[in-house]
Amino acid sequence: MMLSINKHGSFHVSLFLLFLLVFFGKYSLDLGFALKPYMIFLVLFYIIHLSNIHFYKLQLFECAMLMFYMIYCLSGVFALYSTVSMRIVCGIALYLFCYFLMKSLISSSNTFSIERALSYAGIVFNLGSLLFYFLGLKKLNFVLQGDGVYSLGVFMDREYPRLIGLVADPNYLVFYNTLFFTYFLCNLNNMRNRLGLLLCIVTSLLSFSRGGLAAFVAIFILYILIMNHPMRQLRLLIGSFLSIAVMLYVSVTFLRFDIYSVIQSRIQDFSRDGGSGRFELWERAWEYFMGSPWIGIGASNFLPYNRFQFGDSLQVHNTFLEILSETGIIGAFGFLAFLFLTIYQLFQHKVYKKKPYLFLAFFGFLLQMVSLSIIINDLFFMYLAILSVYFHQEEKAVLKEQGEVKFSGDILRGGASL
Repeated sequence: MMLSINKHGSFHVSLFLLFLLVFFGKYSLDLGFALKPYMIFLVLFYIIHLSNIHFYKLQLFECAMLMFYMIYCLSGVFALYSTVSMRIVCGIALYLFCYFLMKSLISSSNTFSIERALSYAGIVFNLGSLLFYFLGLKKLNFVLQGDGVYSLGVFMDREYPRLIGLVADPNYLVFYNTLFFTYFLCNLNNMRNRLGLLLCIVTSLLSFSRGGLAAFVAIFILYILIMNHPMRQLRLLIGSFLSIAVMLYVSVTFLRFDIYSVIQSRIQDFSRDGGSGRFELWERAWEYFMGSPWIGIGASNFLPYNRFQFGDSLQVHNTFLEILSETGIIGAFGFLAFLFLTIYQLFQHKVYKKKPYLFLAFFGFLLQMVSLSIIINDLFFMYLAILSVYFHQEEKAVLKEQGEVKFSGDILRGGASL
């Protein structure tokens, strides 16, 4: 019995470490592709616990996901920069391998343990990000000047002190915070989760990511619409406004930020910088698609095409257009089929009622795909693994319930015959 308890305890700790290490992606080993801390952790964990690997029947959305990645990889066969395509193919193979290991580890815990690990990981991640941000500002002597300057958890972007924390990019910080934000928002029943929500809001605001913050506002509005408790909605609104007010007060008073001017400047800049050059990149992606509408220019080939023709090393910053330009109509159809089947299963299992944070997180990811390139992304795979495990557990519970009902019916029929 004690051995069983210790075993489950080690799995719960391992689950927390897995969730946390996913957010340390920038501390990776460069082997032509990034070998990240959570990948090393998963391999080492299952070398020790090899007998505990579980493989379950694939969900519909997982079948579509594998089909899309197969199409994406095959598009590299026709690519001009085939070496670049081969590198992303190796990366996808590694990601999918780790996805199934990740799913196996998550499936070893129940829903309560998964959500508790998410909660603690979210708090540690955001506290760590704030600490690195403060240390970065201190390293800069709180002189908020410069462009393209990195200092620990700070990225000076046109004299904006943007928080990157433990990740490599301020826009991706908000994306990585999406799952934490929706979980804390939907589970404000204890002080830990309220603190987590406040930390998510603070770090996301300090990232000054216009697209990410717009997605969070949309998530918040959707959450209010699907809630059926008017008083809880009112308390949530009041609490959110008070939290933001406290954060603004602390930033202005203690950190000496003229945060109001920064926010105003970021809004005004949008009309001048074309979404930080995104609109121009989107036009280029569309032109590449029109040049090869059916099969695209090849997996991961937008970057070398863009570098050769325009001299800059920038991604599309739009997942849909990146897939369309690199894999054409065929690849885009595969990706949309994957998204459609995921949405179908979310409604099929009534996730918006039972686990609204998973529903809201997917909605938030879709919104941010418009301004970010996430064809392969650690957090998105982690989310899909959690979602797959949840669907499996729901299906198992339904089958168990049906079996109990059938067993009870057999007993009643047997009693009647007697």
